[in-house]
Amino acid sequence: MANVGNQLPTQAVSKPPSGKHGNVLPLWGNEKTMNLNPMILTNVLSSPYFKVQLYELKTYHEVVDEIYFKVTHIEPWEKGSRKTAGQTGMCGGVRGVGTGGIVSTAFCLLYKLFTLKLTRKQVMGLITHTDSPYIRALGFMYIRYTQPPTDLLDWYNDFLDDEEVCHPGMPIVQQELDVKAGGGCVMTIGEMLRSFMTKLEWFSTLFPRIPVPVQKAIDQQMKARPRKVVQKEPEEEAESERQGERRGSRTPRRTPSPKRSPKRSRSRSHHRERERHGPSFDRELERERDRQRKERDGRDRDRERGDRERRRSRSADRNRERKRSRSGSRERRSERREKERDGEDRSRKKDRDHHKDRGSERERSRDRKSRTENDDRRHKDDRDRHREDRKAKRSSRSRSRERRHKSSAEEKVRKRDRSHSKERERERSHKRSRSKERSRHQRDSSNEHSSKHGERKRSQSAE
Repeated sequence: MANVGNQLPTQAVSKPPSGKHGNVLPLWGNEKTMNLNPMILTNVLSSPYFKVQLYELKTYHEVVDEIYFKVTHIEPWEKGSRKTAGQTGMCGGVRGVGTGGIVSTAFCLLYKLFTLKLTRKQVMGLITHTDSPYIRALGFMYIRYTQPPTDLLDWYNDFLDDEEVCHPGMPIVQQELDVKAGGGCVMTIGEMLRSFMTKLEWFSTLFPRIPVPVQKAIDQQMKARPRKVVQKEPEEEAESERQGERRGSRTPRRTPSPKRSPKRSRSRSHHRERERHGPSFDRELERERDRQRKERDGRDRDRERGDRERRRSRSADRNRERKRSRSGSRERRSERREKERDGEDRSRKKDRDHHKDRGSERERSRDRKSRTENDDRRHKDDRDRHREDRKAKRSSRSRSRERRHKSSAEEKVRKRDRSHSKERERERSHKRSRSKERSRHQRDSSNEHSSKHGERKRSQSAE
């Protein structure tokens, strides 16, 4: 497996100073889409590889191992999955909005790294990794998508002339990688980084735009700093080719440049030294050569041992993965069989229940019919009763009305009789009062007449 601890020394790499404090790495732009093209992002989120397999990876080290085993290019789409012939404008192949395709594993893993919210230490671990150049390429692409444009040159500055690096105790690092799906576009890490900073397009997608002043400053520094061409001796080149073959390189190595071989100058200098020092010098020289050969053989043996151990570890990991996949396939088959059996049992139960339900439904229908008939009878009886009640009520109402009418007429007659009797009594009482008054008046008049007659008599008697 790809060991994350097996990385290049980070002392020679200066950390970007601007906008960075501590181990937390701030994000630039959209914090949800990682500034990706919408079409690529939708294809990544809907791909079964991202939803199923990458969902199980929870740590940074697992994702790095997945990059080591799965990534073979860093183009956004797989070969032959998008047809962009005849499309121009907003539907062109560069825009990536016309038609979708099969998104590459590289961009799925790139967005998976974005979901992990990498720290600065983890990003430095990606871009200085030694096991695979594609791990470094995804680390640099993560920086291009998520970091501010003003910090890109600080991140990429120490890697622009990165061709091949050999550290003591470590194998030669292969910096060349094939970035195109299907092969055919081999470039070094430095060339790729220059393309990241000077070009906006990357195959069938676009990087986040760099402001014009920042782009001008980057272009000026790129012009002021031409690319360095590192020349190597043929022995070192042959040794690097052997190491590339031993490591199972994914990309072919460059052929050595057809320049003057340094062996000629060395042979001439050795001949002159022989003439000067004599046979004793030849013996010492042969001893020195033997010692160097032994050291080289020891180094080669150590490297071969390390390569064998790595191959064994990788083969063991692959065997484990195969066993896991086989066990998983067996479990899936057993699960499918159990599901099929359960489905058959369920279907049988459903059939039985269906037959039972049919019988019960028939009985229910019969009960419903009998209930409905009884209800209809009851309703008819209730209707008849209601009609009879209405008729009785109507007849009783008519009778009560007639009674009321008769009683009202009788009351009117009684009232009239009462009024007539009262008037008669009033007349009688009036007549009585008149007769009484007349009698009283007569009495008074008689009394007066009698009193006057007595007075007359008295006066006559007195006289």
